[in-house]
Amino acid sequence: MRARVRARVVLAVSTALLLSLGLAGCTNDALAQQYRDGSSKNYVAGDGSITEITVKNRGKPIRFSADLEDGTPITSSAYTGRVVVVNFWYAGCPPCRAEAPDLEKTYTAFSSQGVRFLGVNVRDQAATARSFASEFGITYPSVLDVDRGTMQLAFSGVVAPNAVPTTIVLDRNGRVAARVLGKIPDASVLEALITTVLKEPSQ
Repeated sequence: MRARVRARVVLAVSTALLLSLGLAGCTNDALAQQYRDGSSKNYVAGDGSITEITVKNRGKPIRFSADLEDGTPITSSAYTGRVVVVNFWYAGCPPCRAEAPDLEKTYTAFSSQGVRFLGVNVRDQAATARSFASEFGITYPSVLDVDRGTMQLAFSGVVAPNAVPTTIVLDRNGRVAARVLGKIPDASVLEALITTVLKEPSQ
């Protein structure tokens, strides 16, 4: 009996430690820390997983180069002057699958306004990524980042390594204007974030 009780105590303590370490990992990134520093940074929180950054507090433009799932090379310079939505995902991720229809719906709604969407697949090879796109009717392109990791490196400090999905809205200068850690609550939330950035004057 004592052995069983002792085993339960050890298990409970071990679980608590693992949970605390996991939670620390989810929030240990530069943007999250800046937000926690206080209102003087001019950050506006949404539901706790959404962060918007005012124009004057945005960092440097994100620079990247990568290959799309069809092998086409792309660079950040191709998106200059555009509002860009970048979504980090992989096919076996349940919240990625759940939010896929809302992402496509939002892409369709804003593409005529020049907004570009770019997926970043962090785990899969091309066949799996294409199958996912076919299943969910995704028509915007994705980068395959599993081998080179260039996109994850470019966004390091903005996207926590274990935070998938994450959705980023870049302004026309390529700077992070908003971030959703985890599944977007629904299409209207992403639409509002994009609309806010679209209304900003060109610089």
